[in-house]
Amino acid sequence: MKKLVGELNKRFKKSSPEEIITWFLREFSGEVAVSSSMSAEDQVITDMAVRIKPDVKIFTLDTGRLFPETYDLIQQTNDHYGIRVQVYFPDRRDVEEMVHEHGINLFYQSEANRKLCCDIRKLRPLARALNGLDAWICGLRTEQSVTRILTQHVEWDEKNGLIKVNPLSEWLEKDVWEYVHKNKVPYNPLHDKGFPSIGCQPCTRAVKPGEDLRSGRWWWETPEKKECGLHQK
Repeated sequence: MKKLVGELNKRFKKSSPEEIITWFLREFSGEVAVSSSMSAEDQVITDMAVRIKPDVKIFTLDTGRLFPETYDLIQQTNDHYGIRVQVYFPDRRDVEEMVHEHGINLFYQSEANRKLCCDIRKLRPLARALNGLDAWICGLRTEQSVTRILTQHVEWDEKNGLIKVNPLSEWLEKDVWEYVHKNKVPYNPLHDKGFPSIGCQPCTRAVKPGEDLRSGRWWWETPEKKECGLHQK
C-alpha cells in the first residue's frame, strides 16, 4: 500500500479534487468513505462525492459537545443531498468514567486531559467508523496550520492502517469559498461569525482578522499541538 501511495501522488500531481475523488470512488479496488467534520472543506468534498457517487458512504463524529449549528447542518446536508450521513458517537461508559474522574471540562486543566477527551470522544469512534475501510477521504489543506503543511493528496495512515485521501490539500481558503458559493453548498453559519475552524463548542472560539485559521481551536495551547489526533502524523 505504501508503494501505491507514492505512485498515486505522482499520478495525481496535477489532478483536480474531482478527478482524485472520482478515481477513488470508481476505480479503487477497496472500500472508501468520506469523513466529514461538517467544515466548509468537508462540505465541498461531500458535494463533489455525491455528484460522483450518490450512494457514497459519508460519516461524521458526534462528540456530544458540538455547536447547535453543527447539528442543524448535519440535518440540512441530509435534506439537501437526499443522503444520510452516518453519525458515530463515543461510548457512554468511557465518557461517564472520564467525567467522573476528571470533571466535565477537564480539557482546560492540562494537555493530557485534553488529549484524553479527544481520544474518547473522537479517536475511538473514528476507529469504529474506519473499520473495514481501505481508504478515507478528508478535507485537509496545507494552508490550515503548521501541523498540516506537509499534507499530500494521498497518504498512508499508519495509525489506522489505511490510505488517507486529501483532495483539497493544495486549495487555498478562497478556493473553498468560491466553490461553496458557486455550487450553493450548505455550510455552518458560524463561518460567517469569525469561526474559520469549528470543533467542539467548549474548545472553539472566533478568531480575529489575520489570525491563523485554527487559532480558535484549543487557543490555550501552542500551535504545534493543535490537533486532536484524528490527523496526527
